[in-house]
Amino acid sequence: MSTETADKDVGHAPAEGKITPEAIKAAENMIGMHLRPEGPYLQDATEDTIRNFCNGIGDLNPLYRDLEHGRLSRHGSMLAHPNFPMAFGWVGRTRWGLPGVHGFYAGNDWELFRHVRPGDRISAIERVVGVDVKESQFSGTLVLQYVEATYFNQRGELVAKALGTCTRHERKAAREAGKYADIKTHEYTAEEFEKIDAAILDEEKNIRGGNVRYWEEVQEGEQLPEIVRGPLSLMDTMGFLVGCGRGHTHGVIFKNAVKHPGHFFRNPEAGGGIEYTGIGHHRESTAKEVGVPGVYDYGPQRSAWMASFITNWMGDAGFLKRIKTRMSRFNTMGDCTWARGTVTRKYVKDGYALVDIEIKGENQRGELTTPGLATVVLPSLDPNTKVFVDGAGLDLELPVVR
Repeated sequence: MSTETADKDVGHAPAEGKITPEAIKAAENMIGMHLRPEGPYLQDATEDTIRNFCNGIGDLNPLYRDLEHGRLSRHGSMLAHPNFPMAFGWVGRTRWGLPGVHGFYAGNDWELFRHVRPGDRISAIERVVGVDVKESQFSGTLVLQYVEATYFNQRGELVAKALGTCTRHERKAAREAGKYADIKTHEYTAEEFEKIDAAILDEEKNIRGGNVRYWEEVQEGEQLPEIVRGPLSLMDTMGFLVGCGRGHTHGVIFKNAVKHPGHFFRNPEAGGGIEYTGIGHHRESTAKEVGVPGVYDYGPQRSAWMASFITNWMGDAGFLKRIKTRMSRFNTMGDCTWARGTVTRKYVKDGYALVDIEIKGENQRGELTTPGLATVVLPSLDPNTKVFVDGAGLDLELPVVR
């Protein structure tokens, strides 16, 4: 395609697509279709890519960072963070149907089956599994889109399944509704900074590591040690992109824009340089164009923060079987996310000792931004329970959107 044609199709502002009955029907007709991989980005698990992913989410756990710690652990090797398959592609991303209608990551529901280790190569099958239409205060009519991704290693072994959700909103409607217009960047007091800094420095002390956490010592109603991420800065959002191996420039982004003009625009702030509509994660003006009061975080990064909260607590001997998170409120520049959790249930299923945990991310204003839940397999002192190994036949019977 010529430059002239691209100029005509790629606008000078994000496209103002509409949610019409025809567009909804076209999206519904895609249910069951397999999507081309987004990227893929980081497909090979190596010492460097595993550690770099942790850098991108601020994870300090030595099991996911240190070869020697891994070698001396019960696993005999360094492991990847449970959400490392995200680096292959952010499941649930807005890239099908409803052209020109803005999308936001709304959450993931992960079920894990085995660890990823250095030397593994990840591939995925991603398919459309559902479309739903609802009303919201943010933009009026919105569309929920559901995608299921199944991740495998180079031996064809199942690593993880994830149900991804995104919401689609008309940019003009969200902008005019102004639901979050009164939100301003938080001005922290010295006492607030002191609390945040102390929590950051204390996090490493609370990582369970090789000190085995047994199922018997866990009590229902128990509170997990909280962790904090923030105040959110450009270092955080840019670091996540680097951690996931993402970045398109020059001819690569231009070819994508020619192919999908509704997702790109010639930004006057960049002298007409082509940018993705998701640049609102880094440019305040673009964020406001889609109804967000300022630069905001990457949802998959926030999901990974909540997983780190659990893996810190469970220790090297635990296995994170399920982690579900939902983005219920924007996390904008300067916001903190305090990850907190409560043990709600402990039980035995299929011979494995399990713990369910209600998790929540709250900002510095005490607002709930990230509700969720997790299920962890822990070692038990009861010799009749099973020891979890990769690929164990533990079925949580999770619901799948159809």
